[in-house]
Amino acid sequence: MRYDHLLSLTDGRGVFEHCAGRIPRVEHGYCVDDVARAWIVAERGLDEDPDLEFVADTCARFLTEATSGDGTIRNRCDVEGVWHGPADTADHWGRALWAWGTVIAESSDPIRRESAERGWQLAARQRSEYPRSMAFASLGAGEVLRARPHDSLALALLADTAAMIPPDETQHWPWPEPRLSYANAVIPHALLMAGHHLDDQNLLQRGLSQLHWLISVQRRGEHLSIVPNTGWSPSELLPDFDQQPIEVSALVEAALFAHHVTGDPTWHDVLSTGVTWFLGDNDSGIAMADPIDGAGFDGLTWTGRNSNAGAESTLAYLSVMQRARRFLRS
Repeated sequence: MRYDHLLSLTDGRGVFEHCAGRIPRVEHGYCVDDVARAWIVAERGLDEDPDLEFVADTCARFLTEATSGDGTIRNRCDVEGVWHGPADTADHWGRALWAWGTVIAESSDPIRRESAERGWQLAARQRSEYPRSMAFASLGAGEVLRARPHDSLALALLADTAAMIPPDETQHWPWPEPRLSYANAVIPHALLMAGHHLDDQNLLQRGLSQLHWLISVQRRGEHLSIVPNTGWSPSELLPDFDQQPIEVSALVEAALFAHHVTGDPTWHDVLSTGVTWFLGDNDSGIAMADPIDGAGFDGLTWTGRNSNAGAESTLAYLSVMQRARRFLRS
């Protein structure tokens, strides 16, 4: 595991969102979406690279600055430290809660744990109108419940998220939305999280069924074939492009939690195909990451790859490899 590229994306204020090749696009600034993901990766990787303390501390400060007194969160900040856009509860709010929950469950640093606790206590009282935002927040709730199994804020958040996800449409289209879009596996992951912690077998079975189906439509032979960044519905042909690494990392996270709640070892296959997708076992037969510096590439195309190594793709790659390393250790 190498974190050189993540470290190069991080300055004293945040984690740069975009790159031209390996060079950060500083003019595009930072966003909570990526900073939250970076904090999770940094906390999980500290035993491998102590330099990630700098990333974790930077992310903690950034999320504190982003959070309003009512628990809503601003997403974007420029390189001068000026925040842009409203404070709300879109996806970045959910990802911030995921990061705070992970820190509460895993960090040994008392200052970062205190920062995460403050953020969690504020933002977990809010709700989003968007099911995906709530699903990301639910992953944070699940992390909090690992540390505090009866946390009332976390349990309420899980229950409210499950109530927002409508029943599957039809047997032909067993998905609660008319179209697959991005980070799709977070939806069944949230249902599994709610079913597990609320002791609701119906939610568990819905989550497992959705995840089985989602994996089945994103495989070709022995490798993953990810839905494109434009989304997918049954009237469209697969494979299609651009395929983005965030979908792979979401599948891996959900499948490993499915293994946790069922004990079924067949879920491990998603982890192995997720790793090999980054190493080149994919629809274009080209590596989507560089293990020398830990960079992940932004998109898989018909003819190769988008060689820009932005934060989202780099963090998706690193998170999958961290999960594989942790699994091999267990």
